[in-house]
Amino acid sequence: MNEKLERLKDINTENLIWVIYIGIILLSWYANSKEKKAILYDDEVSRKEYQKLMILIFSILVVIYYSFAKDSYDDLLELSACDSLKKKNLTKASFLGSFLVLLSGVIFLGIAILDENIDVEIAFN
Repeated sequence: MNEKLERLKDINTENLIWVIYIGIILLSWYANSKEKKAILYDDEVSRKEYQKLMILIFSILVVIYYSFAKDSYDDLLELSACDSLKKKNLTKASFLGSFLVLLSGVIFLGIAILDENIDVEIAFN
């Protein structure tokens, strides 16, 4: 029964993250309009606003990705010798995937911070 309650708690957290993703999508759409204006009109203000929006977007994503990686790591630590080989392998694969997504988010955040001329196209994944 406790395992079911934990899973339901995880689902509620995931639902909150989906709402945040919807906000990120809308924010990304707005950021694209700023990027477009910066490119078409060489608008420095729009370029800076675009960069700030991208930094905000990827900062939020890194926090979310960290949360997923931490949860996966906690699952890894909770494995026992009694667990099946399949469960162990899938848990390790889940952690590896979550860690790599976190790493990609950190890299994209770094690009958003360092690319002042918006030369590199980045999109959240």
